[in-house]
Amino acid sequence: MKLFHHRKQVLPLPPGCTPADIATSSSVCTGETLIGFRLPSGELAGAVLCRNEEDRRAFYRSYGLSPDDK
Repeated sequence: MKLFHHRKQVLPLPPGCTPADIATSSSVCTGETLIGFRLPSGELAGAVLCRNEEDRRAFYRSYGLSPDDK
């Protein structure tokens, strides 16, 4: 019996986006890096702060993807 086993919910990809649309964007001023889905308009959809490689892998896992899916 698993009392504390919670199933992770996989997020759906934004409409019209594929794993190939995943991109990063870095700020010139602060150096912060965002990872998300690049829309045709150039903006990032579903962008989250990415401080290191583990954050990048967590972003991919949240959508049920692997960094090798590109």
